[in-house]
Amino acid sequence: MSRPITLVSGQWADLHFEELCAKVASFGYDGIEIACWGDHMDVHKAATDTSYVEAKKALLAKYGLKAWALSAHLAGQCVADPWDPRLDGFAPPEVKGKPEAIKAWAVEEMKLTARAAKAMGCKVVTCFMGSPIWRWWYSFPQTTEAMIEEAYAEVVRIWTPIFDEFDACGVRFALEVHPTEIAFKPDLFIRDFADRIYHVHMKDVAVRLDGRAGILGSHLPFGDLRRGWNFVSPGHGDVDFDAIVRELNAAGYSGPLSVEWEDVGMDREFGAREALALVRDLDFAPSALAFDAAMKK
Repeated sequence: MSRPITLVSGQWADLHFEELCAKVASFGYDGIEIACWGDHMDVHKAATDTSYVEAKKALLAKYGLKAWALSAHLAGQCVADPWDPRLDGFAPPEVKGKPEAIKAWAVEEMKLTARAAKAMGCKVVTCFMGSPIWRWWYSFPQTTEAMIEEAYAEVVRIWTPIFDEFDACGVRFALEVHPTEIAFKPDLFIRDFADRIYHVHMKDVAVRLDGRAGILGSHLPFGDLRRGWNFVSPGHGDVDFDAIVRELNAAGYSGPLSVEWEDVGMDREFGAREALALVRDLDFAPSALAFDAAMKK
């Protein structure tokens, strides 16, 4: 179908942006889903400094790349998550260890991200939202219905001004449905939300339940083979990508397929090249006719 195939830059944020652009172009990708951390995208500068934006666009053009989306997962997580020390890793030094300051920083950061996306000509921002209810997924100690409803109301309260800014900028907010988020388990997501698919990540997971490992993964780090599941390079896990492409075709989705490469057990450059080849082969167009049409009288 020739959808653009891009690489999520978040897992490559240790590289300077131009170095990443050169690699992504050499791999053969059409563009980059630009992460708003490392030196890949400073949303403050992009929202206010046209010269900064033009420099980023010039680098993309130099390597024949485009950007359809920005990724703001780290700041987004800080908006609605209850504070714990892990969030300090996503926040700037002046607000670390200060729950309300981190939240205020994150809200402003997301508004700036909408403006940055508009300036960059990106129509979509991919993001996490954080979740005040994820820690309650198992109901012991007991979780009341009132607690859940109040948490949802808090998400609406804190995110509505951000969404208003997105609307004003004409930028779509694309929530990555994911564990630890406010939405984390719809089984038929593409079909149920066919008119709300704004961006698609191509990523894979291998589930290996051997009687000793559980689906929760315990507290073992990613890549540990004793886990019940691990993120793996596309094509090396259990995700049915053929079924995903068929659902996207049925939904009329023609936007990017963005490889989010995550595999502790594989060289990432090898994986990025291999994933691109896989996704290009999978990106078939829907049929324009019924296979049995010629049999009908």
